[in-house]
Amino acid sequence: LTLPQFVQLMDNFVGEDISLPTVKRLTAFIKQEYRQTEEEKKKQLEKVHRMSHMAQRKQLLEALFEKWDSNVCGSLDLEEVVAVLKTFKGGMGKEALMKAKEQLCSQYPQLSKVGKLSPKAFQTFLELIASKSTGNEDETIDNLVRFLTTSVEQSHAQSLQSSARRKWLQDIQQAAETSVTSMEPVYKAVIKALSQDMEAHGNNKRISAYIALLEENQLSPEQGQVLLRYVACTADDAPHLLNQVLHRDMKGISFAAIDQGKPIYVPRVQLHGNVHFWNSDRPVEESTGSLLVLPLYDAHWRVFGILGLDTLRDQCEKSIFLMHEITFYEGVCHAFSKAYHHICMQENVLQVAVTALDWLYPRTPSIHAVTTYLVAPGKDKDYALCKVITTDNTGQKEIHSSPVVLLREENLLRDYLFKCTDSSEVTLTSVYGEHHIAVPLHDLSRQTLSIFDISIGQHKKLPPQEQKDLQKMLKMAQAACSEILQRSLEETEPTQVLEAERVANVRHAGILFHRFMLQELRECV
Repeated sequence: LTLPQFVQLMDNFVGEDISLPTVKRLTAFIKQEYRQTEEEKKKQLEKVHRMSHMAQRKQLLEALFEKWDSNVCGSLDLEEVVAVLKTFKGGMGKEALMKAKEQLCSQYPQLSKVGKLSPKAFQTFLELIASKSTGNEDETIDNLVRFLTTSVEQSHAQSLQSSARRKWLQDIQQAAETSVTSMEPVYKAVIKALSQDMEAHGNNKRISAYIALLEENQLSPEQGQVLLRYVACTADDAPHLLNQVLHRDMKGISFAAIDQGKPIYVPRVQLHGNVHFWNSDRPVEESTGSLLVLPLYDAHWRVFGILGLDTLRDQCEKSIFLMHEITFYEGVCHAFSKAYHHICMQENVLQVAVTALDWLYPRTPSIHAVTTYLVAPGKDKDYALCKVITTDNTGQKEIHSSPVVLLREENLLRDYLFKCTDSSEVTLTSVYGEHHIAVPLHDLSRQTLSIFDISIGQHKKLPPQEQKDLQKMLKMAQAACSEILQRSLEETEPTQVLEAERVANVRHAGILFHRFMLQELRECV
């Protein structure tokens, strides 16, 4: 138990109406009766040491990845890393290297196709090499880090450029984490990052930038099963581009970039012959400049859209994109994908919550209201709670498009919600005579992701059958959330059980709740 979990356990055990002398007697009793054997102490110290060691190693390998990824692309070329590692210890460790590479490719199936190492895959690769080498594993890791660190050089100017670019990409992720379920702040952060980089490192070229996402083509499937819808762009291009749709049978290079799974660069659009010009106010013969289209990948390296940039608004006819700019734009794609899928995950968790509440309400008439919160970053390294769903005693739900944000210091009467978040444990309390049960949904590392604040009015507890149904709902909601998070991991291939999941995919995450309910029913039968 962590400290918050221990405090919460004791709080739940003693209840609210207990006297101070009784609390003191309980504390004295626990101090006197609690025993920890030498073996338990030793195991606990070993666990703490191991966790600290793993955190330090992760930090070290992340810094090494950043040094190698000088253009802030977000990934490293597998074969380039292998070529350098073949010279480690004068080539003595080639056998361990090739065994590690083989295991890595089986662990990350997409690697053999794309040949790109994410930070996580890079760390796994080095750990696999160390585990298959002779000698001490920790020493081998340290030697590999030293060797790879001295294998790349970076000038002071490159270092400053990388640092600035990383900051802009972090802003994209921060926009996703603080916007709860809205994509607009993320789109703005992407466009801002591209504009800032062009101003600082791109000779102040005047660019147009746009994001288009793949959608199923339901209205005109004869034009192709999927279409590209432009969801964001630079302000000047919005009148001509925003919400426009590109079909496969129209002019353009975007679908070629999607099919080939790599960026397509057109240095002079006027000579290409297959570029789609959206601005009808500008004559085609006056459309000069460069065009770059980059595919957007998810964690499994499946394309879900494109990022496009062009210099058609720039006065300089020979305005082109340089290699360091193109690789940074790949980094922007990676950052956007991470942010986009974080928002999708939040939406899916909300969908699970909505489905779970729909199932619960007809079975629990004693529940007066349920408020659902998502955990988001707050001020001064603390977090905030965002009220996203309010459900009344009839089961009628209000989904808040602009969530109400609760901060710890401003909501003393809602302190039980923050205790629940800190401990990731159920918290019981009463506010103005109304009894509440705060229940967390947690992520894969048991950090609180979301909270159900369940009001049961004057009742101190639910009737037995209602309590049983509530526990069943919470168990299935947690299982569904864990499945959603598991699917987002790059080394995990999605598993689908019900046919409805194959049809709906992520758009109907609530189906997962019913899937787990059905699986439990099958097991009981």
